[in-house]
Amino acid sequence: MSFINDLIEIFEKNKIPVSERDADFFSKYYELLSETNSKINLTSVTDPKDVIVKHFLDSVIPSPIIPINSLLADIGSGAGLPGIPLKIVRDDISLTMIESTGKKARFLENTVTNLGLERTYIFSQRAEVLARGTLRNRFDVVTARAVAPLNILLEYAMPLLWKGGLFIAYKGPGAHEEIEAAKRAADILGGELQEKWEFNLNGEYKRIILIFKKTEDTPDEFPRENKNLLRKPLGEI
Repeated sequence: MSFINDLIEIFEKNKIPVSERDADFFSKYYELLSETNSKINLTSVTDPKDVIVKHFLDSVIPSPIIPINSLLADIGSGAGLPGIPLKIVRDDISLTMIESTGKKARFLENTVTNLGLERTYIFSQRAEVLARGTLRNRFDVVTARAVAPLNILLEYAMPLLWKGGLFIAYKGPGAHEEIEAAKRAADILGGELQEKWEFNLNGEYKRIILIFKKTEDTPDEFPRENKNLLRKPLGEI
């Protein structure tokens, strides 16, 4: 089977609507990802079906809860995950990808150009710097699929959101150990845990999606400089 046929079959099996236009975009994105991955390390997942399931399908699971025409920021985008898959299936959103590593940011710029994605922007800076400046209180939704602990991700994410916005964190089963510290961190930052989704991705891989809502303004002192943020993470006892 072709990549496009595999993708449509896997998405339909998981009850995720995907058009032929979307499938074609995913195929082009996969080609760009594979070509660049041979030069710079974007992902250790290279098998086509694994990329479909572990990267593309995983990325779009929360797409139905993202409000129409949202301004969405993706922290630590790396290879463009989950931002680009979300933009493919939800072209109504305006996407900002934050990636501080220059080589990865250039890959994102090239991918956005080649796919012709509109209302898609890349910032090659650290999230905590942007959250203290031009991007503070700007977004309806912030996503992160990075490996950092939840309480650290929250300090990056919450200042970027306007009050009422959502932070969507993609995690594996180990997230259970992070939740209590994350709740305490969220409270300090003006947010609260609203939902926790636990599921088996494609019936195979245990995943957890945590959805935090910003209910109050984040105090001006946050986010802290990265060295302080990492040395003394919020919410830890």
